[in-house]
Amino acid sequence: MNIAVFCGANTGNDPAILQAAQAMGRIVAQRGMGVVYGGGHVGLMGAVADAALEAGGKVIGVIPGFMVEKELAHQGLTELLIVKDMHERKMRMHELSQAVIALPGGFGTMDEVFELLTWRQLGLHQKPIGLLNVNGFYSPLLDQVARMEQDGFLHGPTRILSASTVDGILDAVEAARPVG
Repeated sequence: MNIAVFCGANTGNDPAILQAAQAMGRIVAQRGMGVVYGGGHVGLMGAVADAALEAGGKVIGVIPGFMVEKELAHQGLTELLIVKDMHERKMRMHELSQAVIALPGGFGTMDEVFELLTWRQLGLHQKPIGLLNVNGFYSPLLDQVARMEQDGFLHGPTRILSASTVDGILDAVEAARPVG
């Protein structure tokens, strides 16, 4: 099982978030799963990849060519796929994974999560999507999703999994993964 991990290209201001990113990489590898991520060596992305590699895990990076030109690509991965643009990056990460987990991040992380949520709502996939809610980072978003459901703007498979620990979110996505 490969987990697509979406997260920030910065580490943020909360040390607990960086620690959670490192734990994500390490625990995914310890569970015998692979990491599929954005291919960068910086920020939370780099922390997840480095921790997974240090724990003996498989890490596939998917990065657009313009980011490689900016010398942002991680050079020590199991596999590095260079794609044309951000849209192709999301598509390849989706194709290579069986579940999605988002750690804290900015607009890019939100874009990735919302596109895959939209695809799932439209019936294009059934993969579980989870948020690692470190120190309540995603609590306001989860409240907004509940409001969108309450007001009738969401339909179909809109469930977003959430947990405050790495083990908790990994257990949740494993349990929600479709059989077959």
